Amino acid sequence: MAGAGAEIAVIGGSGFYEFLSDPVAVSPDTPYGAPSGPITLGTLGERRVAFLPRHGPAHELAPHQVNYRANLWALRQLGVSRVFGPCAVGSLRDDVHPGDFVVLDQLVDRTWGRPDTFVDGPVVEHVSFADPYCAELGSVLVAAATETPDTVLHPSGTAVVIPGPRFATRAESTGYRAAGFDVINMTQYPEAYLARELGCCYGGLALVTDYDTGVPGHEAPVTMEAVFAVLAANVERARELLARAIALVPERPGCACATSGAAQLRVR
Repeated sequence: MAGAGAEIAVIGGSGFYEFLSDPVAVSPDTPYGAPSGPITLGTLGERRVAFLPRHGPAHELAPHQVNYRANLWALRQLGVSRVFGPCAVGSLRDDVHPGDFVVLDQLVDRTWGRPDTFVDGPVVEHVSFADPYCAELGSVLVAAATETPDTVLHPSGTAVVIPGPRFATRAESTGYRAAGFDVINMTQYPEAYLARELGCCYGGLALVTDYDTGVPGHEAPVTMEAVFAVLAANVERARELLARAIALVPERPGCACATSGAAQLRVR
């Protein structure tokens, strides 16, 4: 399947594939096991797009159970070189509100125990990750937001990535806020890094679903019910924003993401 299938992928919640024309589901094999679910291939405008449900078709996989290596490897086998990774986040700032979007440009990894690299021999490679997200895809998301009605988008932000599935304690949340992090998430690492190892551009689009418990004035505990309510209310805007962004992706990458990846790891 190398070189075929799609050039752009979306890894996210269910329903995005409804935008695609003539969708076809495929289930690639990878050296790392099965991806989270079947990958839907189709056309959006003039672009070939792949959609992969990060948490499985029925949202059955918790963040620490996602097979991130299989997901990214499968997409690369299908020819994908650009990945959009929409995700849900909690806000650590009182000026970043539920329902807002944030284009991520930095992350801090606080996960543990997740397989997070393809570099497992026989060649050792050290991959640059100073700038975890593709600036070109970030610019595309910012431009798309100007054409998406009723959308508040913050053009940059740092996500601290925690293991999950539990939410942060009040002390942890307060510490993350004091450290200057903007939002909190459970899936951006190692997803963004594995894309880099494979030489793929990765754009992180975060939908704010709640205030984390360390934000003054918003001390109520985070609940899944509240998170899913905000997701449901904003899923259509997220789809529209991503659809507009995909149409704006340049035909040829103008960034350094591919050259900073580990060349020998790219799927042939």
